[in-house]
Amino acid sequence: MRKPFSFDTQLEAARALVEQLRLEARVCVDFVKEFARQGAAVDDERFLVENGRFQAFVTNGASLTNLLAELVSVLDTLTVKVSADLDSFRGLTTGEKFIGRFSRQRMWRRHSARVRAAPVVERLRDLLVKSNETAAVIASYRTLVIDFHKLGEHGLIGIVEQRRRLVDKIDIARLRIGELNAKALTKQGRIGLYGSKAEWERMEQERRALKSEADRVAEEERGMREDSQRRERFINLFQVFVDALNSQVGLCNALTRKMVIDTEERLLIYQAQVDTDIPGSKVQISAELFPAIAGPIELFERNMLVPQELEHRKRTADAVFASKFETFQREPEEGCGGPIIDTRKISKRLRFRLLRPKLLKKQ
Repeated sequence: MRKPFSFDTQLEAARALVEQLRLEARVCVDFVKEFARQGAAVDDERFLVENGRFQAFVTNGASLTNLLAELVSVLDTLTVKVSADLDSFRGLTTGEKFIGRFSRQRMWRRHSARVRAAPVVERLRDLLVKSNETAAVIASYRTLVIDFHKLGEHGLIGIVEQRRRLVDKIDIARLRIGELNAKALTKQGRIGLYGSKAEWERMEQERRALKSEADRVAEEERGMREDSQRRERFINLFQVFVDALNSQVGLCNALTRKMVIDTEERLLIYQAQVDTDIPGSKVQISAELFPAIAGPIELFERNMLVPQELEHRKRTADAVFASKFETFQREPEEGCGGPIIDTRKISKRLRFRLLRPKLLKKQ
């Protein structure tokens, strides 16, 4: 039975796994460099040891991105819950309606004060804190895999080039073997046909010398071929490592993109909840306080977040996320596809609504 999900525990586990993978990737890249320097001295027994290390890194990397995807998905689910709770504050209480009989301005001021005093704002800020921490872990791991991908790919290219030169030598050796055997065969055919017995003995010595040289080159060719096959096994191992790093970069990009869009959504909910025109109302949400999600917050601070433009990007980011992490794919919401903010009517599926604050300002 799975233990209850703890966001903080999972986040710490993700941080620890990033550091573990940093060490594992360093060991893998160091071996790639070692093999590039002295590949001939690395035997098959070493391959078994290194293969286990490389495969462990690939497995742990997949575990980390799945863990990060779970954190991102949980934050998205919590955002939906906060938005649903926010909807419950949209209606007027009996007392507010009574005040409204005498003054609609006082009614909306009372309503606005009640909404602002609700714990929803603190929950939104906690979501942004968690978003910042999660984005920081994703960014840290993304930097790690990009750096080691460059190092691993550079080493792999050098090793592949070494093997290509070895294959060229094998081809040259094979041609040389063919030439020597052909000359030896020609010498053998001439013995007994021309010249004296002494001449025949000389040609037989030359034939034996050619055959001996052919055997020597063949032995070298056999050794180079075995070396080439051994190197190919290591190259395949290194290629899996580099491909895994490249895949991890792509997964981190998908996670980062979704985090940016989801953060914008949370900021719009916050903007709908708090009257941000009041001096000091934005102080708790700043790029300095949340550096890992500074991009969306800078747009928020400049009032450049537009709900209508977010809907398409949100659907796109969610679709990419779902394709990369099928385990955390969400069922489409009813009415999905409509605008986030509909100024003509309030859709039931809206996660956040700016209509009520706008009406308040007009009073």
